[in-house]
Amino acid sequence: MVEPTSQGETLAEIADRYGRAYNTVRNQWARHEAWPAPLPERRGRFLVYDRAAVDQAVVEHFIRPTAELEPRRLYTAREIEDATGVTAATIRADRSKGRWPAPDDTSGRAHRWYGKTVMTAVSARRSYGRT
Repeated sequence: MVEPTSQGETLAEIADRYGRAYNTVRNQWARHEAWPAPLPERRGRFLVYDRAAVDQAVVEHFIRPTAELEPRRLYTAREIEDATGVTAATIRADRSKGRWPAPDDTSGRAHRWYGKTVMTAVSARRSYGRT
């Protein structure tokens, strides 16, 4: 692990701090329009970014907020959309592709998932926010 300076950090240090792949930070995060500009200093050939500005961009655009759901309550796709931001259409599409878990309850018209199941599925999803 590389120790960042007090003011700035390189993309490799940012990736290490957030537990993401370096290529994800370099190719996706750093190319996003909300990514902060590099500081005038460099560390060797590497650009250095302000730690506070990076944290703000990451929180606003790249990290999906944790869903606040009751673990033993059943939720419909519309309720999941309201709570997590993952749309009902995305849930349907991901179910057909095997990327979303099977419903815990199929007794009614609307399929429903336990909050625990939803929180597990949402925490495993990547965030692509461009808002």
